[in-house]
Amino acid sequence: MVVTQHPLNVRDTVGGKRLNRSSGTSLTRCLTTTRRIRRVPRRVEFFQGTLAQQSEIEDVRIFDTTLRDGEQSPRTSFSYEEKRDIAETLDDMGTHVIEAGFPVNSEAEFEAVADIAASTDATTCGLARVVDKDIEAALDSGVDMVHTFVSTSDVQLADSMHASREEAVERAVRSVEHVRDAGVEVMFSPMDATRTDEDFLIEVVEAVSEAGVDWINLPDTCGVATPTRFARMVATVREHTDARIDVHAHDDFGLASANAMAGFEAGAAQAQVSVNGIGERAGNAAYEEVVMAAESLYGVDTGIDTTKITELARVVEAASDIPVPANKPVVGRNAFSHESGIHAAGVIENADTFEPGVMTPEMVGATREFVLGKHTGTHSVRKRLADIGFDPSDAEVREVTRRVKDHGAEKERVDDSTLEVFARDVGITHEDDTEEEVRA
Repeated sequence: MVVTQHPLNVRDTVGGKRLNRSSGTSLTRCLTTTRRIRRVPRRVEFFQGTLAQQSEIEDVRIFDTTLRDGEQSPRTSFSYEEKRDIAETLDDMGTHVIEAGFPVNSEAEFEAVADIAASTDATTCGLARVVDKDIEAALDSGVDMVHTFVSTSDVQLADSMHASREEAVERAVRSVEHVRDAGVEVMFSPMDATRTDEDFLIEVVEAVSEAGVDWINLPDTCGVATPTRFARMVATVREHTDARIDVHAHDDFGLASANAMAGFEAGAAQAQVSVNGIGERAGNAAYEEVVMAAESLYGVDTGIDTTKITELARVVEAASDIPVPANKPVVGRNAFSHESGIHAAGVIENADTFEPGVMTPEMVGATREFVLGKHTGTHSVRKRLADIGFDPSDAEVREVTRRVKDHGAEKERVDDSTLEVFARDVGITHEDDTEEEVRA
């Protein structure tokens, strides 16, 4: 059993308490460290092939934007209570940064962000345009970090911001300085970085770096990056700043999580993700995918309690009203399910045969399932019959398996009640049957 001690997250405090600028009141903070116990091993056994290679990543920080970009999913709106529940779960799991929202958006949004900032141990972040009122609202909400952004691609500058390149740089620098003067950590995003002229991107990066920015987020705002190209961009930007690099990938071509990991490989310290990958259009890099790729494929201890990932996914699924696809990696209902006879037989013998091995259902708080249907083999049927109390012979297993396949071929679900009917029809003995019933 591995014990992970998380470093103390020290906030701006006054006399051991954190100052809330909006109300002038101070909120008591608990400054004790916490120890989270990882109840399942991160490695099941040694594997050859690509898993035997040395990791390209040493450290991974997770910036969760479910409550901000995730809520920007079309037709999604979180209630105040839902935001609090999601933030509490993210905090309990050890998420490094929680982007709680866009404080200037509304009074309700401001109050939700302020409440999350006051009640969580994670670093909390508020979004702000390069506008004074946005910056002030974020600062007044009491967040630990202000994330300010401005468009840098020519198409967005011309047809969204209606500003020149020079104006964009000026506003970016002024906003970074505004946050820095308030003594709060600042992140800057050159929005649409992956469609921005490289020379201009470097100009902006160097300008905000000189202004004292702490983090530079590189957003693939329209999801056009590929892993190799995105990694090259991260590496290039690193050559022009001392700030830490954060990446934000969108999933328009299904590459968001891959791009996030490519960012880490190129030296990014942090990735912005959302639970279940929700967000604008096709969504963001998925929290569960990035965390488990880092843990299981790269061997990085993120410090996150991965056993709560499935629970978190279900909470967000209900609150967002965006169904999780059955084949969704890590948290979809098929992620650890097996129907094919060859696969199921192998998994029954040793789960590592047809599962990743380095990621088990227990690691993410899920359960393995053997699904009965058209592709089912005798191993699954025998196991399922035994699970519900039947003791079949080989011939009886074969007969029940035939019926299961026929039933599944008609696109009918085979659940335990259906299986019991088949077993009774075939005459299989159940552990609860009396001697008289067996003789009969």
